[in-house]
Amino acid sequence: MVAEVEWARMTAPDLREIAAGKNALAILPIGSLEQHGPHLPVITDTASASEAAIRAARLVSGEMPVAVLPGLWLGMSEHHLPFGGTITLDFEALRKVLQCIVRSLKALGFSRLLIVNGHGGNIDPLAVAVRELAVEFSMPIVSTLPWELAPEETAQIFEVDTGAHHACEGESSVMLAITPQTVRSDRFEQAFGNQQHPLENLPKGATRFYSFSEHAPTTGTWGDPRSATAEKGERFLNLQAAEVAKLIRCDALWTAPDPVWSAGRGQKTSAGRLEI
Repeated sequence: MVAEVEWARMTAPDLREIAAGKNALAILPIGSLEQHGPHLPVITDTASASEAAIRAARLVSGEMPVAVLPGLWLGMSEHHLPFGGTITLDFEALRKVLQCIVRSLKALGFSRLLIVNGHGGNIDPLAVAVRELAVEFSMPIVSTLPWELAPEETAQIFEVDTGAHHACEGESSVMLAITPQTVRSDRFEQAFGNQQHPLENLPKGATRFYSFSEHAPTTGTWGDPRSATAEKGERFLNLQAAEVAKLIRCDALWTAPDPVWSAGRGQKTSAGRLEI
């Protein structure tokens, strides 16, 4: 029997016991609440991140104390606002929410945090927040986007959209596996039809803000959901879970953060005192 791993399904004494265990790991799925074309629910990114996190936790639950927090449904999604249905944080608010979560986990006794991200707009802000919060709280914190962990294996699952796009074959397949009643498969043709991607050939090495209405101005969809199936979604979720479990088991990711802000830290590297 697999141990319970979902935070929301456990009692406070259950979670106290987990947090007291050696190297107790908390997992925070994070996604967004944003438009996903005319065919997928706005909770898609959060649902996919939560499912991957829970499946991964079940794979390692016999090896370590672990608990998966409820999915954080607010991310940075301002670029999706033109299509409606989107609620977003800014970076300051997102970092503050994460700071409060990490502070709470530290107070409870958890030793480590893995953030499983399901939304592309969170990648950059999470990269900054994770590096700052890890040092601030002296806690190993790792962030991952499971969609990018096994590109070759992913390409063998899907027929059309072999990479992560938006409301595409991959996301549609995952949602068909998780919650098929929320997927409007009768609108797949509408979602794919008349797609325009005027920003596909941007020069490399530069960055700026673009709204998604500039990337995919007709339906808010980037990709082809028409070949999506629940079976593909199951295969993909199991692949994500296995890859996330590898990260959890990778000792090199979970070393203590270097206390770079401590007094006198600039006088000595990890190898010893510098000689001038």
